[in-house]
Amino acid sequence: MKSRRREEQSAVTLAFTSSDIDLWSEEVIRSPYETYRHLRDLGPAVWLEQYQVFVVARYQDVYDALHDHEAFSSGSGVALNEQLNQKMKGSALVSDPPYHDHVRRVMGKPLTPRALREHRDDFQRLADELVDHLLERGSFDAVVDFAQLFPLSVVPDLLGWPSDGRDQFLAWASAGFNALGPMNERALADIPVLAGMWAFMADIVQPGRLRAGSWGADLVEAAQQGTVSKQLLPALIGDYLVPSLDTTVSALTSAMLFLGRHPEQWQAVRADHSLIPNVLNEVIRLETPIRALSRVLTRERDLGGTVLPAGARVVLLYGSANRDERHWDSPDEFDVKRANANSHVGFGHGIHGCIGQGLARLEGHALLTALATKAETIEVGEPEYRVHNTIRAISALPAALKA
Repeated sequence: MKSRRREEQSAVTLAFTSSDIDLWSEEVIRSPYETYRHLRDLGPAVWLEQYQVFVVARYQDVYDALHDHEAFSSGSGVALNEQLNQKMKGSALVSDPPYHDHVRRVMGKPLTPRALREHRDDFQRLADELVDHLLERGSFDAVVDFAQLFPLSVVPDLLGWPSDGRDQFLAWASAGFNALGPMNERALADIPVLAGMWAFMADIVQPGRLRAGSWGADLVEAAQQGTVSKQLLPALIGDYLVPSLDTTVSALTSAMLFLGRHPEQWQAVRADHSLIPNVLNEVIRLETPIRALSRVLTRERDLGGTVLPAGARVVLLYGSANRDERHWDSPDEFDVKRANANSHVGFGHGIHGCIGQGLARLEGHALLTALATKAETIEVGEPEYRVHNTIRAISALPAALKA
């Protein structure tokens, strides 16, 4: 059956623009933006021969797909390999309505704007303390000492995590996102890490393991009451954990990089703190943390004037959409005053928009406020980029702050 479907699908795709581009090659991962531009110029959807998927690279087409969850289904998985898609079934990310709406309501209770406001003062205090410490140090690594340190100081406590396992959080998050791409050497190398994560998750969701009153404990209680399936608890806890780290670390590191490279814009932010939300949006637009996720078409669908066949897997290239010259003026430039920066698709959009984006914004705003209040100058060196299937991330960035 699978063979017949592929033959039928391949026959249909002869009418489409095809390409032998490898979006998951080390070369493209390290320097992707000219490749993204080329894909946008090829058409609304391009057939990638090597992976037997369509890729959608233009802003409006990605936006339209994200807002049509009935045609572009997440229930068959958002990864480019069936191993992870099957493992994640039943999570908020890999589901369709009405189940998706139910589980998202359960998970979203502590992530509402009202609920997150309770953490604002604590987050600002922690951010102020971190920036004070970095000012005392002078020079530091913006990844390890800034972007990673802050989420790791708040997320485990919000989840009610015990002391054991915390040292594995970053490795687990990285492995989880790596496996969303094709099952290449990078993904295969992380399979043992993922196996360890799933084993730990299965243990951590036992009643009493997570601190009472925490996000994680409340989810376990919901399962005990029959609101969500006990069998799905590891995947649901993973929905909290994995997206809350790597994506935030990526955005915070990129913020330090861009503000350090544009001192005149940094001074504008210091003079007007109301720009801070826009700064974060512009960072996420320009250096989108999640490069792409995929969907499966439930029916034939016209996208940008091109008809895609039912059953096709379609990769939505967020990192390209956010630099599409059809939507943005001077899309490759960093501009803290960009009027439409908040229209980016870096957090997704539609019903599958990132459930944790409020937490990410709260963290980012607290850190940028602390920096704008305390640091007159930001100096950065040359970044080293991490080769990763899904996350656009810097592995090291020399930095210095001066009051």
